[in-house]
Amino acid sequence: MRLYRTAALLTGAHSELIQDAGVLVDGPRIVAAGPLGALTAEHGLPPDVVDLGDLTLMPGLVDAHVHLGFDGGPAPVDRMKAETDTEQLILMLRSARELLSVGITTARDLGARSFLDIAVRAAIASGMAEGPRLVTAARPLTPTGGHCWFMGGECDSADELRRMVRLHHKMGADFVKVMSTGGFMTEGAPPWSAQFSPAELDAVVTEAHRLGKRVAAHAHGRQGIAQAVAARVDTIEHCSFAGPDRKYGSDFDPVVVEEIAAAGIYVCPTMNVHALTMRDRFGDALEKVIMGLYSGGAQLIAGTDAGIDNCPHDAYVPGLEALAMVGLPATEILEAATLRAARALGVADRTGTIEPGKDADLIAVRGDPRSDISVLHQVELVVARGAEHRPAPQHTRRPAGPPPSGAY
Repeated sequence: MRLYRTAALLTGAHSELIQDAGVLVDGPRIVAAGPLGALTAEHGLPPDVVDLGDLTLMPGLVDAHVHLGFDGGPAPVDRMKAETDTEQLILMLRSARELLSVGITTARDLGARSFLDIAVRAAIASGMAEGPRLVTAARPLTPTGGHCWFMGGECDSADELRRMVRLHHKMGADFVKVMSTGGFMTEGAPPWSAQFSPAELDAVVTEAHRLGKRVAAHAHGRQGIAQAVAARVDTIEHCSFAGPDRKYGSDFDPVVVEEIAAAGIYVCPTMNVHALTMRDRFGDALEKVIMGLYSGGAQLIAGTDAGIDNCPHDAYVPGLEALAMVGLPATEILEAATLRAARALGVADRTGTIEPGKDADLIAVRGDPRSDISVLHQVELVVARGAEHRPAPQHTRRPAGPPPSGAY
């Protein structure tokens, strides 16, 4: 067994800091956590003690929306289209390591081709590759020529959608992702326009839930968001309420937000490194949408859309800072980045808090993230399922360029 001794322990976003504390780990699991004196009195002092000094130990982070097959550079779609599956697999393994390097111990990949994300998930789970616990969605379901058609999930009827859901189940995907609207990265698929009928979305959700799979709906425009809510998807991605004017939040509808909250659907607004650019472009629309969702009772979770245009996989914390910038309380941000995201992804029994029986997914930072979310930029230790990863002190993030044209 190994004991992590620390000056301060944050077991969950809304817990108090425990001073002079410890976390006892046996293999991949947490055995005990709490004040050091009580912990050692009950369990003794193991020979393997890691003294973290004045660092704060807290749960590992969750990025609920990533794309391992996009490289986070200026033209990720072009690169994906040009690469072989072997080249894509190599890129995805690198992307997974980058996520882990900044303290992300769980991530949900929401779009990959050829079921490569399932192969990466297996490699990480077996210890052959470094990366976060991976929750997979494989090929996004989209109409022919629809948003992200190049990932192989084109379907043009309720029966085709059901068949694709069944194929995902057969291949072992954790989630089903459906493109309820178009998106900003696919020409000819406008983000404000719904891509499926209510009956088609209902077919996806009904079949997925029958097979024990959760459904994530990519949705920008109000109609596509409302239809996803009516179909009772499990998470809504982006939820930007973009109108035909291409502006974020221009078609915001508080009634739809009430319906989201009443249905208990999680919302991942995919705030990321582009937030400042978005604020310059759209003014107070960021506040209107994010705080409108929050005050309306929607359950927000953290996710960055990592991998899209100039959004690197290791630029996670700017997305949390963006939520703070528009007024979300720090404890809510931390909850969105840990336990609430774990619940949305179906892994809260394994991660999201530091408590006995859960996986040892831990990070150590210098400072209290409840008062300053930016301390998460300096992660000095990552423990994923009991395995230590120490990011190099000189680790730096690639500079971000502009977001996708006209988008976010």
